[in-house]
Amino acid sequence: MKYIANPRRRHGRFSVVISKKVLKSAVKRNRVRRRIYEIVRLELPHIRGGFDVVIMVVLVMPYSDLRTAVKQLFSQAGLYK
Repeated sequence: MKYIANPRRRHGRFSVVISKKVLKSAVKRNRVRRRIYEIVRLELPHIRGGFDVVIMVVLVMPYSDLRTAVKQLFSQAGLYK
């Protein structure tokens, strides 16, 4: 995950990047992307605004593990309120 402060915005912006090397099928890449966006949506009330965040997926895991990993990344980055 990479992030940078953006003082011109009140709310954060998020992007998810999944390479074809990780998942060949576009359907599978989009499914993982939607799952991560759902995790971000659920965590959004707890995340400080004013950041641009890019989440780069390098391996695929079950949803519960994915949610834990994304929360841990946000916590390590100090993006929680």
